[in-house]
Amino acid sequence: MKKIKIGVIGVGSIAREHIEAYKKNGNVELYAFADINEAQLKKRGAEYGVERLYTDHRELLALEEIDAVSVCTWNSAHAPCAIDALNAGKHVLCEKPMALNAELAQQMADTARKNGKLLMIGFVRRFGNDCAVLKDFLDNGYFGDVYYAKATYLRRAGCPGGWFGEKARSGGGPLIDLGVHVIDLTRYLMGNPKPVSVYGATFRKLGDRREIKGRNGYSSVSKGAQDVFDVEDAVTALIRYENGQVVSLEASFSLNVEKDKGEIELFGTKAGAKLDPELHLFTDLNGYMVNNALTMPTALSFDGLFAKEIDHFVDCVANGTTCLSPAEDGVVLMKIIDAIYRSAETGHEAVIE
Repeated sequence: MKKIKIGVIGVGSIAREHIEAYKKNGNVELYAFADINEAQLKKRGAEYGVERLYTDHRELLALEEIDAVSVCTWNSAHAPCAIDALNAGKHVLCEKPMALNAELAQQMADTARKNGKLLMIGFVRRFGNDCAVLKDFLDNGYFGDVYYAKATYLRRAGCPGGWFGEKARSGGGPLIDLGVHVIDLTRYLMGNPKPVSVYGATFRKLGDRREIKGRNGYSSVSKGAQDVFDVEDAVTALIRYENGQVVSLEASFSLNVEKDKGEIELFGTKAGAKLDPELHLFTDLNGYMVNNALTMPTALSFDGLFAKEIDHFVDCVANGTTCLSPAEDGVVLMKIIDAIYRSAETGHEAVIE
């Protein structure tokens, strides 16, 4: 089989995960990189032995031999880069969030359809080992009717800096950066129901807490002393779906909480579950309330996580396999995010058409 030639547009922090995964896939040739930051571009090129380097992504897309690209730019460049790539006849894996808003996301999906190319969205949590175990229980009816869920992604002082705090480039704060992960994961596990309304509130109280000493965690390669921070630092929302299911969301860059926390909870008529990060199951047996835990590790493992996502993308491109995280799901997620921001601005429920 001919190797699939891959280009990567945007070679910052998250791109490294894509690049490493592509390197491990025997059906792929890592062919070219593009980034507007020439120093970062040359650094990544030297690191991975890629010689075709472009500061204009359109020059990369002009290479007819490239089959597919990963778009790993900051959020505001997702739509223009993906649309250019699709119009150039390339398949696209675009990092989450899909775009700055649902309108741009729909334009991306329409462009993919028009050109007959795959547009996959980087909902990497769908490929996690923890998701696979939960989905196994769900698919076998263990939980019964799942009617409520909680999606939590809290950081105490965890804004990555750089473009993440600048609305013009990010589109928002923890909602569009962190909340998108757990909203999508719960929606995927609940069967991808159609959202009908949200009630949301955003807060700007603590900022990015850049003055806090000894901070650890992920930092953007664009982080600097003069960073702009004009996004929310925390968000809460209730998301209602057409079938009556409801999800409660909490996400933050900055919050006076004991520690960083990422949790998923599902509540069904037969049983419930919590990932915190190990999977715990709650049910009743013989008239008694029972808590269960699996004997195997169930916490999300980052070992091979992006490789599973990238391998699936390559499989879809090479073999026409049905995509597990299609553009249509990305559009729906952007409609939810838009509605939460709209509700936060008005103080009222926002209806999703």
